[in-house]
Amino acid sequence: MQQLHSYLSGAWVYGQGEGREIRHAVTGEALYQVCSDGLALAESLNYARSRGGPALAHMTFQQRAQMLKAVAKHLLAHKEALYQISYQTGATRSDGWVDIEGGIATLFAYAGMAGRDLPDDTLWPEDELIPLSKQAQFAARHVLTSRPGVALHINAFNFPCWGMLEKLAPTWLAGMPAIIKPATATAQLTQAMVRLIVDSGLVPEGALQLVCGGVGDMFAHLDYQDAVTFTGSAQTGQRLRAHPRLLEKSIAFTMEADSLNCCVLAEDVTPEMPEFALFIKEVCREMTAKAGQKCTAIRRIIVPAAQVAAVRQALLQRLAGVTVGDPQLEPVRMGALVSHEQRDDVQSKVDFLLRNGCEPLCGAALDKLDVLGDGARGGAFYPPTLLYCADPFTHQAVHGTEAFGPVATLMPYADTEQAIALALLGQGSLAGSLVTADPALAKRFIRAAACAHGRMLILDEQAAAESTGHGSPLPMLVHGGPGRAGGGEELGGLRAVKHYMQRTAIQGSPAMLAAIGGEWVRGAPVAEHPVHPFRKYFEQLQLGDSLLTARRTVTEADIVNFACLSGDHFYAHMDKIGAADSLFGERVAHGYFVVSAAAGLFVDAAVGPVIANYGMENLRFIEPVKIGDTIQVRLTCKKKIRKPQKTAEDRPHGVVVWDVQVLNQEQQPVALYSILTLVARQQGDFEA
Repeated sequence: MQQLHSYLSGAWVYGQGEGREIRHAVTGEALYQVCSDGLALAESLNYARSRGGPALAHMTFQQRAQMLKAVAKHLLAHKEALYQISYQTGATRSDGWVDIEGGIATLFAYAGMAGRDLPDDTLWPEDELIPLSKQAQFAARHVLTSRPGVALHINAFNFPCWGMLEKLAPTWLAGMPAIIKPATATAQLTQAMVRLIVDSGLVPEGALQLVCGGVGDMFAHLDYQDAVTFTGSAQTGQRLRAHPRLLEKSIAFTMEADSLNCCVLAEDVTPEMPEFALFIKEVCREMTAKAGQKCTAIRRIIVPAAQVAAVRQALLQRLAGVTVGDPQLEPVRMGALVSHEQRDDVQSKVDFLLRNGCEPLCGAALDKLDVLGDGARGGAFYPPTLLYCADPFTHQAVHGTEAFGPVATLMPYADTEQAIALALLGQGSLAGSLVTADPALAKRFIRAAACAHGRMLILDEQAAAESTGHGSPLPMLVHGGPGRAGGGEELGGLRAVKHYMQRTAIQGSPAMLAAIGGEWVRGAPVAEHPVHPFRKYFEQLQLGDSLLTARRTVTEADIVNFACLSGDHFYAHMDKIGAADSLFGERVAHGYFVVSAAAGLFVDAAVGPVIANYGMENLRFIEPVKIGDTIQVRLTCKKKIRKPQKTAEDRPHGVVVWDVQVLNQEQQPVALYSILTLVARQQGDFEA
């Protein structure tokens, strides 16, 4: 039997104790032995801190983003090898697609978000300058820096690829190395993906390590700069969260646990409506995808009492068409559970529910299961199982017992208030869905039930055409939930990166804050040169390079001409009597005229390094500009973000963020904003 090696301190190693077997979920044959006993686990923490951490921390956010993108491309090119191993875990092709390509897509997504929004630096200024004094010579801002620790990711068996990559993406972007501890039942798939990453040479040595087996005494060697994430059962997670070392060192701990997610059919939906069919389809898909082994799967089906019979009939009809068996066979729509132990656990939970207020509608017994595939008789298969709880308020077990397989319970409610109460009885869920065509009902339900859910889907006919479904975590949306779901957060766009970084409030003069943050801030010194800033290439521009423009006096003709050109005849600009009664007391210039006139003052019109206007941010009109006022502009190079050259034909460039201050004749700001321009680079850097 093969040994499943760990990757620690730069080497593939195997333990010295008695190994645990991993068996083929479909055939039941023994595949691997797993053991980490006797391995230098504590040393792997030091290896990550001393090798992987410094290497990642010296890379800029943009370089880390490019690393993620390169790793994603490499994994995508080798995905078929991963699919073959995925079948061993009982997953169908579509199940594997969510896990393998869904995980790779998360890497691509984080690479894109970081490439657009994070600096080409190792420090991340999180906010704008916060003045702390009248003259603004004492100020503050929050910055994020890489922590010199290691992230220990303890992952669940159901998504051995996605579960690793959705944590690795923000961890690596934060500049922190990671040690992955996959669930043993599917560790062979995680190990295959880690081996691909390691062999690619795209990631610094020490940035990624793998423990196949137990973590031994690693927790005892964690320190305050480290982080731990856990995905799995609430019982195990609570035990780990209470580890004395985590409490002593205040070590960051994020947990995502099992939850009793619900899908609610609203009172307004009848069997004749398209939303009814959508509800049936969504419930059945969530019950059978990954053989129900999803932390976001629908466990509680909450429907109006008047629709129970119709829902029951439609669900049973659809579930009867689900073919179960060898996931490599084309007709099969649901594969096996991950192991016989998992199947036995599901059966015990179903038996418990049947003893506590539930009755079986289909499934619930292994002796009624027909399995496709000659070699699948010894597999860990379990039938799609629908239960019914007639009194879900009396029988509370249905809200606290999760059978982690293709099992869900149908339950009735009398009115929307009861539906809300049932949803809340889950005591914290990762995901909830409401199927309705009534916006007012949706508003009422979500405002009452959102407090108990990490994510909620409102599904109607319009959204269904493009909806990603009840159970699909997306990189830009938070994944996690309160209470029973663990109380943690993952993903959520770049918010997730901040979980692995240290936020520090820095106080000082604007000059000091500019130097520390790597970007110019208002109040810091500027440098004026004879050469217009728009005549400089990206490499030539320095933070603080500034231009104070000529002046322009605003006339009545300016206002009238702009109104005719734009079509904006708002009374404050054009109606002398109306404007006299306004808060301005007289006619004022259009705000967008002020912005346009400012551009006319600071733009250099000739062909040069500036390629295009890329956008505008944080526009605020501070004071009105009246007829006869004179405006002047201070344009300053605030931030530079170098962009990689995608092809040899692309013109190399970067994004320059300019601070714009429009001042009046009294040197008071009348408008403040930033503009972004694409500026050509002199040197290309394309690598095929």
